[in-house]
Amino acid sequence: MKLVLPIALALLLPGCNRGLETKEAVRQAVVDYLAERSNLNVSSMNIEVVSVAFRGNEADATVSFQPKGGGAQGMEMRYSLEKQGNRWVVKGRGSGHAGQGMGGGTAPGAMPPGHPPATGEQKK
Repeated sequence: MKLVLPIALALLLPGCNRGLETKEAVRQAVVDYLAERSNLNVSSMNIEVVSVAFRGNEADATVSFQPKGGGAQGMEMRYSLEKQGNRWVVKGRGSGHAGQGMGGGTAPGAMPPGHPPATGEQKK
């Protein structure tokens, strides 16, 4: 009987981290990351994780941004994430991006208005 509890715990604990390996957990990390920007209204966008690849404590995700209410084209961005405790945290933008910029005059492949620059990218 004394062995049953430790064995049960050993089998259950690895499954706890599997709850983090979801698109919703990654989406929340991206929303939290973008919400830190005072000049970006995250609530005006539909944000969806298109794909994600988990590699232990790291993940790479492709995220789609669409303005709520339609009218403007959306875009996709790639993000690199890292597991910190019981949540994902965005480390930065992944290499490359696809899609069209949001809004009328935004160039194809541009970042959403107010998006922080990628690591190594300089503000103009």
